[in-house]
Amino acid sequence: MPRRLTRSAMRRCDEITFMKNTESIKPIVITPGDPAGIGPEIVAKAFRDAPDVMAHCFVLGDLPMMQRAADLIGGISAHPISQAGSQPSQGIPVLALNDADPLLKSEHLAQIPYRAVSDLAGIFSYACVREAARMALRGEAAAVVTAPIHKEAWGAAGVKVPGHTELLQHEAAAFAGMAVDEMPVRMMLASDELRTVLVSIHVSLREALDRVTHENVLQTLRITHAALSQSLRSAPRIAVAGLNPHAGEGGLFGREEIEVIHPAIAAAKLEGINAQGSFPPDTIFMQARGFRKFDAVIAMYHDQGLIPVKYLGVEKGVNVTLGLHNGKGQALVRTSPDHGTAFDIAGQGVADASSLVEAVKQARALI
Repeated sequence: MPRRLTRSAMRRCDEITFMKNTESIKPIVITPGDPAGIGPEIVAKAFRDAPDVMAHCFVLGDLPMMQRAADLIGGISAHPISQAGSQPSQGIPVLALNDADPLLKSEHLAQIPYRAVSDLAGIFSYACVREAARMALRGEAAAVVTAPIHKEAWGAAGVKVPGHTELLQHEAAAFAGMAVDEMPVRMMLASDELRTVLVSIHVSLREALDRVTHENVLQTLRITHAALSQSLRSAPRIAVAGLNPHAGEGGLFGREEIEVIHPAIAAAKLEGINAQGSFPPDTIFMQARGFRKFDAVIAMYHDQGLIPVKYLGVEKGVNVTLGLHNGKGQALVRTSPDHGTAFDIAGQGVADASSLVEAVKQARALI
């Protein structure tokens, strides 16, 4: 007869099984964002208040800076790790940023004042995102979750790209050996009630209008279809918002719908994409709420798409970059909270980490 295992032996078998199961799980790398804002604080709160969600996550950054955030909120501490995926027994795992810039040393970073734009904060947050992207592209991390950066700080640091999305696009294209325009990306803002994908991102409204072209609208539909087909495991139902009031009212209020948007939708349908529209932008988001009729809405410019999602609750929204990959068939998953650095409350310990927690959940769903 087979020998029965003792309880301690059974417990040890369970531990071994757990270790084998978790060994194959690639970690998620989290960048702390601008040290002068709420980024480090909400990262610390997420590890303290949602430890199950934050399992197999680590922070790429600076240990004393993260300890400052931990001291601000209390109840947790930061611990160094030597490589991606290492996990301390408790607290916030921090992998030191390996950057040659002499400014990026702990004695400087831990003294960055809250609520002030600085080139040092910009250099640090930029370097963290750049290295996190490279880790994910090399296969050392399963996804990148980015806390908020301050675009003025990046500008003060001499960074040539305006934000996360553009930097990640440049890094992924370089890794894949492609030109940047050969790797088109789109921003999707998602919550538990609504998803919206933007035709243009961080440009002036005047330039955004010029970017409403047949190719850009069709490309947005293709990227959205491909990304959501993978995450939803079925072809998504995509609504397309018009550019003009009442979607142009048959040409009375503008002809972009007739001459640009409708032909792009028709072309997408010929490719098997379930796209419908264009719909009046003042009502389509209500029809799509709760995913009753549509899985996503294509918005023609930044504020048209982001205002509806943020109105439903900033704490629920997640920014997802669609279209990134390493050139070898592997997507680069990147998510982020849908809010900014919140300088007005930084350093007070009152920031809400809900959106960051949701960003980690969304990243896991996309992996």
